[in-house]
Amino acid sequence: MLPWNAEDLTFDEARFHGKARLFPVPNLVMYPHVMQPLNIFEPRYIEMLNEALDSDGLIAMCVLMPGWEKDYENRPPVHSYACLSRVVTHQRQENGHYNILLLGMRRVRIEMELDAARSFREARVALLDDFCLTENDAERVGLQTALTQRFQECLPEQKAIHPASAEMLSTEIPLSVLTDLVSFALPLDLKTKCELLSENDVDRRAWILLDALDRHADEDRGADHPNNPFAHRPASGGYFPPFSEN
Repeated sequence: MLPWNAEDLTFDEARFHGKARLFPVPNLVMYPHVMQPLNIFEPRYIEMLNEALDSDGLIAMCVLMPGWEKDYENRPPVHSYACLSRVVTHQRQENGHYNILLLGMRRVRIEMELDAARSFREARVALLDDFCLTENDAERVGLQTALTQRFQECLPEQKAIHPASAEMLSTEIPLSVLTDLVSFALPLDLKTKCELLSENDVDRRAWILLDALDRHADEDRGADHPNNPFAHRPASGGYFPPFSEN
């Protein structure tokens, strides 16, 4: 794979003019601050990627609405919120397919999808800024500590966070980053993940996550409970989202 440099990890808002390439997928919700490998093989998305690589490297990852299967080859509806992401490294295979690594950069709201000028979809999007209400300042440290603790508790034992890492998560990184990392890592239902992507009130994102964890707090996380998304996974599967294909 081609390596990335430091500029690939930053986003210059002044150079973004509100037009984004859309990459709609059925079951992957991207967030700022996280990385996701993808395999690109459909011709329309190879064209999309080639254009991105020749310009700003940006792709807006969005989620297909239920019922997308019957119209997948065309323009099925997508959720209104997306994650503007940058291709930080890529590898072209002999068959023309690509393996890429995406970094989530910013939340965006899809304002208007543009008429089809290429094989892939494009839209006008608005950047969304995270915010924290000053009235919640006194409670934010406790909220971050509680979220870190709950996150640890739902991890399989072999994946538990090292105490030093837990301390870093609870005190040193912003709550905005923590909520995005936890939202991405946990096997939450798609509706909740989309809600978390659409929410730019950082404190509310944290409360949504805590509520989601509380709904499963009384379930046996070590058993194969049919309704327990936090049950231990087989050794052959990872805890964090796997390599995804389009």
